[in-house]
Amino acid sequence: MTAVRRIRAAGAPDLPTATWSNALLVGEELVMSGMTGHPATRQAAERGEPLDAYAQTLVVLGKVKALLEAAGGHIGNIYKLNVYVTRIADKDEVGRARRDFFAGQGTFPASTLVEVSGLVFPELVVEIDAWARLDIDLAACNEA
Repeated sequence: MTAVRRIRAAGAPDLPTATWSNALLVGEELVMSGMTGHPATRQAAERGEPLDAYAQTLVVLGKVKALLEAAGGHIGNIYKLNVYVTRIADKDEVGRARRDFFAGQGTFPASTLVEVSGLVFPELVVEIDAWARLDIDLAACNEA
């Protein structure tokens, strides 16, 4: 039987009312729930300074990184991203945030980007599912 460990990180806290796990380490694979910029997006909206798609993407990727590091990994272990946006017009800003986040890595994770009609809170414009394996490093990826 493969060992499973629940991963917790201060940078991506579990909600007290959650009926899901933010991240599970299954053997060498880290499986993460969809991450959003909440509560940072809610706090910014309340101040009248909503976070745009670029800023939300960086917040989300920061949560992914926090969970990955708590599992003993690094961003080079991320091999797949599913990105959900509420406005497809934000794809360039999401792409810029991903380029900035993965700068210097060389090979980007495989990815899907789709437009959805809405996310759990109205101020959210980006949600990301991420998969990582602790036994791979895209920074060392060979091109075919």
